[in-house]
Amino acid sequence: MKPLKAELMLIVVTLFWGSSYLFMKLGLGTLGEFNLISLRFGLAFILAGLLFRKRLRSVDARTLKYGALLGFLLLGVFTCITFGLKTTTTSNAGFLVALTVVFVPMLEVLVFRKKVAPPQIFGTVLAISGIGLLTLNGSLQIRPGDLLCILSAVFYAVQILVTGRAVKTCDSLNIGILQLGFAGGYALILSAIFETPSLPSTLPGWIAILALGIFCSACGFILQPVAQKYTTPTRTGLIFALEPVFAAFFGYLFVQEQLSLQGYTGAALVLLGILASELLGKLHMVPPARMLKKRRAHL
Repeated sequence: MKPLKAELMLIVVTLFWGSSYLFMKLGLGTLGEFNLISLRFGLAFILAGLLFRKRLRSVDARTLKYGALLGFLLLGVFTCITFGLKTTTTSNAGFLVALTVVFVPMLEVLVFRKKVAPPQIFGTVLAISGIGLLTLNGSLQIRPGDLLCILSAVFYAVQILVTGRAVKTCDSLNIGILQLGFAGGYALILSAIFETPSLPSTLPGWIAILALGIFCSACGFILQPVAQKYTTPTRTGLIFALEPVFAAFFGYLFVQEQLSLQGYTGAALVLLGILASELLGKLHMVPPARMLKKRRAHL
């Protein structure tokens, strides 16, 4: 698969995920948080497992371990988002979870000891400033839901890095399917402990579960590792920066959510920080590469 096609697939995935905040908010009207997560990923796993059952026969121990780990990380991501949506808006959640793009290079520095480029430092400062404007109220307090969405972005960043490593040695499609099953299984256990597992009892609840299960989970998390195999974790994170734009669009279109002037300014700074961290970071690396080509041309 060519990188362009892979990145177009990731854009479609990001569109699905941008709509997921709206559907999660809709589903929380009748379902518990862990119940919603278990139904979402359980349905996605069943559909994907039936469709690719022959492929799953080749699962080995390494793939199973990565699937279990990625499923746990997905549980962390969506537990934070689902509980966070109870006290924040879909627009806020989308922009804060998009900080994944900033956290990916930060974790690469901490874990893999990569050097921090000046554009990434600049982008991080912009993003942090945007978080302040987007989340702090008049009394300089941040809502618990906003904190949870920021924590979700950290889980997402780890999930992207682990996925990038996993697809180098394992079947990417099998990893995508298995992580759905593990995430749904973990959530079902937590739902049985803290809630009463049940099926949706209303039409909006069913719409939310079907949309989340089929499009946002089955399609999204299977296409992600397949496409990510042909691009880099950093470029994956940059594409995911479109998620808050889609989230804000769906929030405005269907539930008339609007940010304040301060909120729009903060959202713009978050996006600028994300773009600065990635695009300027690549431009920062262009001159040395060009100089190397010129030197080779003279030799």
